[in-house]
Amino acid sequence: MSDNTQTMPQTPTLDRVNVPADMKGLSDPELRTLADELRAETISAVSQTGGHLGAGLGVVELTVALHAIFDTPKDRLIWDVSHQCYPHKILTGRRDRIRTLRQQGGLSGFTKRSESPFDPFGAAHSSTSISAALGFATARDLGGAPEHGIGDAIAVIGDGAMSAGQAYEAMNNAGHLGKRLFVILNDNEMSIAPPVGAMSSYLSRLYAGDPFQELKAAAKGAVSLLPEPFQEGARRAKEMLKGMTVGGTLFEELGFSYLGPIDGHDLDQLLPVLRTVKTRATGPILIHVITQKGKGYAPAEAARDKGHGVSKFDVVTGKQKKTPSNAPSYTGVFAKALMDEASRDDKITAITAAMPDGTGLNLFAEKFPKRCFDVGIAEQHAVTFAAAQAAGGMKPFCALYSTFLQRGYDQVVHDVAIQRLPVRFAIDRAGLVGADGATHAGAFDIGFLANLPDFVVMAAADEAELVHMVATATAYDDGPIAFRFPRGEGVGVTLPERGEPIEIGKGRMIAKGARVAILSFGTRLSEVQKAAEALSARGISPTIADARFAKPLDREMILDLAANHEALITIEEGVVGGFGSHVAQLLADEGVFDNGLRFRSMVLPDTFIDHANPKDMYDDAKMNAADIEAKVLDVLGVTSIGAKSA
Repeated sequence: MSDNTQTMPQTPTLDRVNVPADMKGLSDPELRTLADELRAETISAVSQTGGHLGAGLGVVELTVALHAIFDTPKDRLIWDVSHQCYPHKILTGRRDRIRTLRQQGGLSGFTKRSESPFDPFGAAHSSTSISAALGFATARDLGGAPEHGIGDAIAVIGDGAMSAGQAYEAMNNAGHLGKRLFVILNDNEMSIAPPVGAMSSYLSRLYAGDPFQELKAAAKGAVSLLPEPFQEGARRAKEMLKGMTVGGTLFEELGFSYLGPIDGHDLDQLLPVLRTVKTRATGPILIHVITQKGKGYAPAEAARDKGHGVSKFDVVTGKQKKTPSNAPSYTGVFAKALMDEASRDDKITAITAAMPDGTGLNLFAEKFPKRCFDVGIAEQHAVTFAAAQAAGGMKPFCALYSTFLQRGYDQVVHDVAIQRLPVRFAIDRAGLVGADGATHAGAFDIGFLANLPDFVVMAAADEAELVHMVATATAYDDGPIAFRFPRGEGVGVTLPERGEPIEIGKGRMIAKGARVAILSFGTRLSEVQKAAEALSARGISPTIADARFAKPLDREMILDLAANHEALITIEEGVVGGFGSHVAQLLADEGVFDNGLRFRSMVLPDTFIDHANPKDMYDDAKMNAADIEAKVLDVLGVTSIGAKSA
């Protein structure tokens, strides 16, 4: 069934709802119908766009209940991470654009302040929602009144996101301040990976038996919500039953009234609870809601990841329409190379932060379960944990996406770099990543790592180089070392049977030419080579070099390129302040510019680039082959691509 012929779901109740205000006149049975139609519309839309399906399906009823009872956008509804926000977008005036999700020029896959007043706080990384809700609550009480004023603040946070320290920092502060705010713990026992950690076990124990026993619910319910005459009796009941129940204790110690757990797919439970807390709450309330990721769509429910991230798919069968790959993915190459090294070196360990599949370490975990550690959404802990493993004589590979490594930067500086501990950082999703847009761009790691003393920073130009860099990192014990690689498939080069360590700080010459030298760092090398082919037709043959290292730089190679060419151009998949800046500093220190070298540095522009496919994003950044060709012509004084070379 093609995208064009797909039958659209029948949604007569949803058709009456453009914005949440339209829900106020609906009866509870009509809200149940609305939820069913909203689920069908979400499935239909994502089948045409791809995206995060399972998370949204798990909160359909919750989304309906929250918008029906609270007064958004005055009441600020904050979705943690916001993978689950597609049903929210449909109900908040964006249904007519929902089939542009994650497409160039279309809706973001996350909440985004510039997109709608119903998105009060942008999110794409986890565990920020409680901090944001508390910020809105204090702004409200201090007289902040932007746009439509500020009413209640409601944070919806998943159990996976509760493993990050910031969530507890925020809850502790909220409990201390005692402000009225609502935290909905969306507990689906399912972050992207299987739930990790003691917090997840604690939440599981809360409903291991029958979570909806009235006695237990009363015992651990939010005492402050009861009418005054009943409060003392409830407290006594609670004390009496403390030995029988586990629920809520931790949260109450942090200063929250606790309510739950309740069934997040049962509007007969959700609606009365939310109406009650909205009417009666005076301080911070945590409502513990049990949901099922992928709920109501059999293929998602059956999938191991519950339909977390899907390509376009056939609604009837759930079969995804994935483009066949012509080359192995960088992630797969990294995982295989690391397993190969680990089979020969029992000191190698692998650490990921809730992304075993995304980093390829699920394969490593199957083969070396005792040497693979998924620490949950806890990048700060991951880095310090790796640092101590290194201090303890192991060879830890800390595999994190570039955008998530940002969260552990203080630990990279203080716990790894200052102590010169040999932690190996495998940095996935380097550069521009496509549909997730600016929030997941790996744009900053070169700059923030190469600035650290005694840090080795590498970037693979192709998948064969990546294999060699895994071997290099394995062999290097003198301090921290990082290597970066992009999302997606490689360029199709032949892979070595075994990686060979690269000499630290040594680049490689790719092609000898004249007049202009292009020094590439990372996977723009293939685009540089395409540009060189086009330039050769004009009689211009650039010298091409692969830097391999942003730190330490190959001084000899760079100074030789500068001495023997009129112009030198660097290119990297990162922002200003990275590789090119370090090259410019070297050239300045050596007095090279005193002799008239023309130097240019091609970097990502000083803006956040919106989601599109990676090629289009690099077009936007002016870093594809045609842009490199134009840069060479410009620096050599050829004013237009149509002009003849001198």
